[in-house]
Amino acid sequence: MKRNSIKILLALGLLSFGITSCKKNLILIPNNQLTSEQVFSTPAGYTQAMAKVYGAYASTGNTGPYGNADIQGVDEGTSDFFREFWNCQELTTDEAVITYGDPGVQDLHNMVWDANNAVSRGLYYRSLYQITLCNNFIQQATPAMVASHSISGADAANIANYVLEARFLRAYQYWVLMDVFGNPPFATDATKIGSAIPPRIARKDLYAYIVGELKAIEPSMVAPNKNLYGRADQAAVWALLARVYLNAQVYTGTADYNDAITYANKVITTQGYGLITNFQNLMLANNNLNTIPGGGTVSEFILTINYDGTKTQGYGGSQYLTHASVGGSMPTAKFGIAGGYAGSRTTSNIISLFPTPPTTDGTKFPSNGDVDSRAEFWYPGQSETINSVTTFTDGLGVCKFRDVTIGGGAQGSDPNFADMDLPLFRVPEMYLIYAEAVLRGGTTGDAVTALGYINKIRERAYGSQPGGAGDITAEQLTLPFILDERARELFWEGHRRTDLIRYGLFTGGSYLWPFKGGAKSGVGVADYRNLFPIPQSDLAANPNLRQNPGYGN
Repeated sequence: MKRNSIKILLALGLLSFGITSCKKNLILIPNNQLTSEQVFSTPAGYTQAMAKVYGAYASTGNTGPYGNADIQGVDEGTSDFFREFWNCQELTTDEAVITYGDPGVQDLHNMVWDANNAVSRGLYYRSLYQITLCNNFIQQATPAMVASHSISGADAANIANYVLEARFLRAYQYWVLMDVFGNPPFATDATKIGSAIPPRIARKDLYAYIVGELKAIEPSMVAPNKNLYGRADQAAVWALLARVYLNAQVYTGTADYNDAITYANKVITTQGYGLITNFQNLMLANNNLNTIPGGGTVSEFILTINYDGTKTQGYGGSQYLTHASVGGSMPTAKFGIAGGYAGSRTTSNIISLFPTPPTTDGTKFPSNGDVDSRAEFWYPGQSETINSVTTFTDGLGVCKFRDVTIGGGAQGSDPNFADMDLPLFRVPEMYLIYAEAVLRGGTTGDAVTALGYINKIRERAYGSQPGGAGDITAEQLTLPFILDERARELFWEGHRRTDLIRYGLFTGGSYLWPFKGGAKSGVGVADYRNLFPIPQSDLAANPNLRQNPGYGN
């Protein structure tokens, strides 16, 4: 049985926050099965409530796998945070196509979504919901409120740490809204839930808020690698700051590559962080047991969403990635699942970034040696050419996410769900941020160190020593190379849309992929699609909001 940060089952029946009719304001109104006075009255109650704050990342309601949804008006099976986020970040790009005909799904890769798109609307409401959970917890956990329940000493200190983590998780979700939607509604713990319609916050102002929040909590967060696995610590704060600063030019119009370097390097140089030996062990059923050589912690993962096939049953997250990507001739036993959904594949653009694998008969995945072990693709019965997005055999299968155990390859705890944890941040992203920020002109780092970090990633991928098959030279380390390396290393982990936007390649016609813009060979689309629209339902409910340009009023 997998260990979890805070036992999620304790909280699943505790709180139910629902989005109400679109005629109501969308500061989400609590619909508590227990009153706040009952929940927030003991140290155990606070722990259970915090479990819901974390658990909402991995679950979709209070009764898994479905039946008591967190969010009304959105299909519960698709309303998992990472599934909605992944769809917006990956299906819109060269990294993924999918056969599914669910409402709004095909509009993503065709890049014809509108303000009623079911997928982006689901992500928007999920992020607002999780922000509301954080706000409510923080409101209930002020020193005065904690003292009023006669809680003191170590219990009070523990609750104070929960508050810091809730503030981090809130900042993370505001980053999602800033990145995907730009100018969302804004509420904090200073907003009384249900009493006011939240104002719109401009993207530049939201950036300043996120950075300010993260810097405010940074000194008091639990030290790196000292919190329970799956809970935020100081390194998670640094990682999010590094990511936000790398994209500052997009979010605000003003670059800040020096701070991107500074905070990426804080993670990189902290003792206990590094790369595990085998890349192909990263996304397996018991990946919470991965350690760096000689270490004793899960130190490539900086922060994870924790899944468990028996405790967090649902149709998103790692269940979605393992099941949707299996079909055709792909043997389900190899992936630790009872059956695949014949859904997601990748395009020839991504395949072209990797060397030819040692075999294409499906008998084994690429192994370490003179090829890139990150090329985990399934060839038998699949075509690199995509003639139809809705035909599973068009496009190569993806083998990166498998719900089998490290070493022995045993099936996870339930063949219909998944044990695999999903990283929100891992160390190689910090290497890549450092190198890109240096190449873009950041002066707090240096090119020699940047090259060393990239070659660490590549040496692990190729199973070689320094100076081996995977290493590149200083002349090869360019911005286009970094973009390609991000695709190789972070493939299907929810980065690609943001990366292509930062490079100016997401819209327009300078970079095409199959069925970009709905055309077989790809066509450019208008730049306004660098942002998703504010859902029409929220515009109708909140007069403070304005639609993003290009999507009407």
